[in-house]
Amino acid sequence: MKDKFIKFMQGRYGVDDFAKFTMGVALVSIILAIFAGSGSALGSVLDTLGLAAIVYTYFRIFSRNIQKRYEENQKYLSMTSKIRMRFNKEKNLMKQRKTHHIYSCPSCGQKIRIPRGKGKIEIECPKCHTKFIKRS
Repeated sequence: MKDKFIKFMQGRYGVDDFAKFTMGVALVSIILAIFAGSGSALGSVLDTLGLAAIVYTYFRIFSRNIQKRYEENQKYLSMTSKIRMRFNKEKNLMKQRKTHHIYSCPSCGQKIRIPRGKGKIEIECPKCHTKFIKRS
């Protein structure tokens, strides 16, 4: 069965970041439709939107026009690059907080990373050379 699916998917585009996003939009809209109530106009619109997003996502996944799907994904990635970079930056800072203190320079705001457990230290900002004392 697995071999048949692999053969079927050969020459098709497959799942990318834009497909994951549209599937997430579909899931959220269907869940909101459940809470809004199927009988209401808003629930019906959200349900239809969710179904349309699922159909579009599967259309993209099974498409043989790889160049066009690639361009769509690149456009999506370029539009969301700033947001994704911000989340990745915050994620890395949270990982580093286990082993380092992260201080901001009082004059310029530059973030400075100091290892934990060093005690009271004097820190010199690498950007503006302001010196300040912190407890690590």
